[in-house]
Amino acid sequence: MEFRTVGPTRGGRVTAVEGHRAHPHKFYMGAAGGSGVWKTEDYGQSWTNISDGHGFASTSIGAIEVADSDTSIIYVGTGTDGIRANVTTGKGMYKSTDAGESWTYLGLEDAGQIGAVEVHPENPDRVYVAALGHPFGPNPQRGVFRSTDGGENWEKVLFASDTTGAIDLELNPENPDEIYAAMWRAERKPWTIISGAAKENGLYKSTDGGDTWKKLTEGLPQGLTGKADFAVTPADPDRVYALFEAPDEEEGLYRSDDRGESWTLVSDTSGIMNRPFYFTNVTADTKNPDKVYVGNVRYWVSVDGGKTFERRRVTHADVHDLWVNPDNPDIQIQGNDGGATVTLDGGKTWSTQHNQPTAELYQVHVDDRFPYWLYAGQQDNTTIAVPSLPPAESDLATGALWHDIGGCETGPAVPTPNNPNITYANCKGRFGQYNWETGQEKQFWVGAEYMYGRNPAELSYRFQRVVPIEVSPHDSSVVYNTSQYVHKTENGGQTWKRISPDLTAFKPQYQMPSGGPITRDITGEEHYSTLYSIQESPHDPQVIWVGANDGPVHITRNGGESWTDITPKDLPPNGRVDAIEPSPHAAGTAYIAVHRRFLDDFSPYIYKTEDYGKSWTRLTTGENGIPADFPTRVIREDPDRKGLLYAGTDFGFFISFDDGAHWQQLQYGLPNSPITDIKVHRKDLVLSTMGRGFWILDNLSLLHQADENMISESLHLFRPRDAYRMRYRGSRGVPEYIDAGAMVDFYLEVLPDEPVVLQFINEDGETVRNFVGVTENEDQTDNEEGDNDEINMMAPGTIPDYAGDLKLKEGHNRFIWNLRYPGETVPSEDGETYFGVGAGPMTVPGSYTVKLSVGSQTVEQPLNILIDPRIEEAGVTQSDMVAQMKHNLKVRDAIGKAQRIAAEIDSARSHLQESEDGEVSSAMMEKLNELHAELVTSEEGSYPPPMLIDQLEYMYYMTIRADQRPGSDAYSRYNTLKKELDRIAAEWDSMQPLGTR
Repeated sequence: MEFRTVGPTRGGRVTAVEGHRAHPHKFYMGAAGGSGVWKTEDYGQSWTNISDGHGFASTSIGAIEVADSDTSIIYVGTGTDGIRANVTTGKGMYKSTDAGESWTYLGLEDAGQIGAVEVHPENPDRVYVAALGHPFGPNPQRGVFRSTDGGENWEKVLFASDTTGAIDLELNPENPDEIYAAMWRAERKPWTIISGAAKENGLYKSTDGGDTWKKLTEGLPQGLTGKADFAVTPADPDRVYALFEAPDEEEGLYRSDDRGESWTLVSDTSGIMNRPFYFTNVTADTKNPDKVYVGNVRYWVSVDGGKTFERRRVTHADVHDLWVNPDNPDIQIQGNDGGATVTLDGGKTWSTQHNQPTAELYQVHVDDRFPYWLYAGQQDNTTIAVPSLPPAESDLATGALWHDIGGCETGPAVPTPNNPNITYANCKGRFGQYNWETGQEKQFWVGAEYMYGRNPAELSYRFQRVVPIEVSPHDSSVVYNTSQYVHKTENGGQTWKRISPDLTAFKPQYQMPSGGPITRDITGEEHYSTLYSIQESPHDPQVIWVGANDGPVHITRNGGESWTDITPKDLPPNGRVDAIEPSPHAAGTAYIAVHRRFLDDFSPYIYKTEDYGKSWTRLTTGENGIPADFPTRVIREDPDRKGLLYAGTDFGFFISFDDGAHWQQLQYGLPNSPITDIKVHRKDLVLSTMGRGFWILDNLSLLHQADENMISESLHLFRPRDAYRMRYRGSRGVPEYIDAGAMVDFYLEVLPDEPVVLQFINEDGETVRNFVGVTENEDQTDNEEGDNDEINMMAPGTIPDYAGDLKLKEGHNRFIWNLRYPGETVPSEDGETYFGVGAGPMTVPGSYTVKLSVGSQTVEQPLNILIDPRIEEAGVTQSDMVAQMKHNLKVRDAIGKAQRIAAEIDSARSHLQESEDGEVSSAMMEKLNELHAELVTSEEGSYPPPMLIDQLEYMYYMTIRADQRPGSDAYSRYNTLKKELDRIAAEWDSMQPLGTR
């Protein structure tokens, strides 16, 4: 069992980029949410993750630094410095000494968000780190740290307080003992963002490698200041730029021409200091000291030392980082909210960002289509929908297949049950109804009140950016939307009815305009005291569960006429009720996941009630599987097995087989990334992540059937999930699609000495397919990844078979049968065995038996093969497919017989060439050549006439590629070719007395 990603390949936010002058084609990027470290070696045309599987405790990346003196040494600081509401916490420093092939953990676990890493240009063991600290509360491990032994030990060399950390560092290009540091008081709360302080904030400089520091003041703002960022340039080591958050007219770009001793405000251009806590990024050109780049909502460039700026176009808004090649400043890599992008011409053109599977997704919903699609809001982009398997419309061009389906980056996007053509979507509190056919979205905003820039306490309706939408599982015309109230519509949003009072805690001390003490930042992210989760019971439409982002949990059992506060008594206050899961098995049972990390509480909180919330049991003690510092975001119960629970945390995915008594981490190829939502759909496990897009764990049947008794069994065959007869071919990479066919799971305690045989038997008791197991050492072939060009060419050719070998290992084994008969024919009625074709015909829907044998031990399970619902809807019947199968088996056998005769003629010609009777051999050779030429197309000349084997294969291709009843021409053409084959076979048989066989 392995998780697979289905994309999208549309990039997510990148806040750290890096390159090196010694390899101008190679770059690194670190994504913000939870995507890890990536590398390109072709100027951004393709990207490879180099941190997966290397023990990164957090995959939010704040800084990357390649040592100037040794390009194989890379330092990475985790925890992005853009501490917006979806920020992922960092967990320390990492180092690679082989360009990312392997990694070592270097400590600083509590450094929180790491804004910068700088390495001495001549000594790669001398490293400096700017540690902001915990983003949600005070802690002592923050400030500037120094290591002189490559990160084995760290010394804190600049410290202000347990609430103020370091956000940026720069080394003077001429004298690396001169260091500039920016200190920043920053803290995120659920209701606000704090950026700035009066005393400890500011710019500092060391001239002795960090031993001592002095605060820079001349020409700089005094008193209250906020976030700052430096830029230095080898073109003029005396020049230093500083972008500085400060009150009113003091804010902007400062420049020093004397290494920081004095400063001048050179620009307060509108646009270079929007949302300082999130941006504040400046980079100097490496050849022209007067050229400076500023990243913000837009991308700005100055060529006069920062006095004036011009806006430049880039691939995506919201620019966070830039690296400029020291030798050729036209070569750059930029990180923005759409990913990483490379320019080779100084910004005239940029590489694509649609090749990075780093999407930050807030939730996942699934529809009823076949195959089903996944829906979410992608941060910094739009809502998005991707298919779980290749849809018919995609053919093979699946890499960039996605749809924008209403709403905006926040989502959610919720498809209507039984009518996926209509999607209900949210954009930062605004409700819309999207129609796939028209591409239009009708807008039905509850209250229709402008929410940005307002004190949420003054709003009629407090909508959070990520507002939940719930479509009733009983009546799809009933839709819920939540502010501090529950709103209900029965006509798609045309009219709304409020069915609850204010169900939040609404404590006055938390109701305020967000942002301070310098800059207001009121985008709805910090709207506190709103309803964050809602679920209607799958058992009773009158039962509705809701949870608020400030703590309370409520329930109604009469459709909203009255509500009861059922908040667990031992749940600490003010946390975000991130998810509610009414049990699909029992009406009064429900689970909640509460997230309190914004309050600097990283404990996992998952609760269960069995009496409609009258009492609760906490299922996460910090000692029963989910670690004590893994905040929980989501909880789900499997609809097919009571008590089988799935939990998503900031740092991984967990499973419980005993209703939460014990938990175990279940990664199975899933990268470490925050799990934002979970759905179980058609026995698949579907996840959304904050940094790695969507993931699917196919076919949970094994988990549904697993029990302790299996441990004592040497052989176990699980009952397969129903298989659909589908014709697509699976793919690897992104997106990854499993191969079509029947998925079979079995368990081997040890690899046996006896043969392992897997058989698929039809209702008539006939074996359709046999597979004999091989171990990795025995396996000499791998036909899973054949050349797929030929099957898509409208020309004669052998159809490749991608069934694959039955590869065995100890423990769990999974095999996918592609539902095809053998390509090589089994012995016919007269005992002949033919060579056959590359892929046999597909079997038909029906009831089958899977039989697994190890020596004399045999186990069996039933298997149902179902028709693709789309094919059935198109009018194809079971009898059509039976007729097709019978016809194609005849054609396959005819091809095999023709190939066998051609091979025997080849053998006979070889024997004749060795004959001593030249006169007899010459006459016989002429006859053999004539007969062979009727079977096999000549390889001489251009476009030679196709002979019998090619003619048969051409016809086989016509009737094997789609589900259909063969046309009359297929039958008549087969009869014609069969007569020709019978004539050739008879002539060949008549030659046997001559001794040629």
